[in-house]
Amino acid sequence: MLRSSDGLGEQEHPRVLALELPEPGGPPARVVLELVQPSAADLPSHSDGSPPSRRAAGVSGAGATPHLEALQRIADENGGNRASPGPGYDASVQYAVDLLEAAGYDVSTPAYPLPKRLRRRSGESHCRNVLAQTRTGDPRRVVVVGAHLDSVRKGPGINDNGSGVSALLEIATRLGGSPPVRNAVRFAFWGSEEDDLEGSLHYVKTLSRSDRDDILVYINVDMIASSNAGYFVLGGEGKSRKKFGPPGSAQVACVLVEQLAATGVVARTVPLDRESDYAAFIDAGVPSGGVMTGDRGKKTGKQARRWGGQAGERFDPQYHTPRDRLDKLDHTALDRFTRALAGAVAHFAMSTGSRGPG
Repeated sequence: MLRSSDGLGEQEHPRVLALELPEPGGPPARVVLELVQPSAADLPSHSDGSPPSRRAAGVSGAGATPHLEALQRIADENGGNRASPGPGYDASVQYAVDLLEAAGYDVSTPAYPLPKRLRRRSGESHCRNVLAQTRTGDPRRVVVVGAHLDSVRKGPGINDNGSGVSALLEIATRLGGSPPVRNAVRFAFWGSEEDDLEGSLHYVKTLSRSDRDDILVYINVDMIASSNAGYFVLGGEGKSRKKFGPPGSAQVACVLVEQLAATGVVARTVPLDRESDYAAFIDAGVPSGGVMTGDRGKKTGKQARRWGGQAGERFDPQYHTPRDRLDKLDHTALDRFTRALAGAVAHFAMSTGSRGPG
């Protein structure tokens, strides 16, 4: 595979290079385990003097499923959706916070202002994102992985985007809040993505220049279990910076493609389209990429031959409808993307390279 020269993929030790694929038929999760288990001599000791311990293994789509079930229950108990602002979204925030705090992360729920048109309850002026950062790794070198936590008001949003949220919760709880990593990892769960990306736009806009510069890469996860799934990696394609991404984005895409290849599927790279939460990071000059299984577009014959599924049909026939429920997911796609994302997170968490020139 093509490797960019931005330095993000360089490693001091070949044994932790994420682009080295396992033997055919080998479980990709093993790659993640190797990536996050350097010897004690490779990394500084923790403040209490104890050596790093094993933190991530066995990441899978099956591990994400209980979170999907919980999000479905939350929607069912709150008018059939998890839209922000709203009680379904508030319950989703609390669910994520409880899990991430129990896993040992430094968790915060920073508020962002709601435009008047989005205020649906008396006195409602703000909503919340959820951020969870490891307590280990260099806080001046941060890998950010994000998924929007809200749904549309028309449905429960289990693929869009309970699938992305559940994959990140599976990875985060397996990794734990104090893994032996070089760079800090920040999991972000955005509000109001379905309403002009309000949560992520405000978050990035209000970061200091120093805090923006501390972000090595941003990986966006939005819809990874469409019932007629495609395998798309966003970034590193297109003729403009806004479509290609800032310098370093090609390497993000390369790692995502390679990690999906380790699960047995050939992904297609596509331009960034500014329709999800990576938009603000691109504008801030952060190397960015993302993954998705497709929404309202139709699968071509060539894509059906490559990935299976039904040619001429939408990738997600349930997109933005009440039918976007747990029983409409492609669990094979969910598993592949969850494992690939775990490998990508581990790769960049161990990277010794710098961010591409902005």
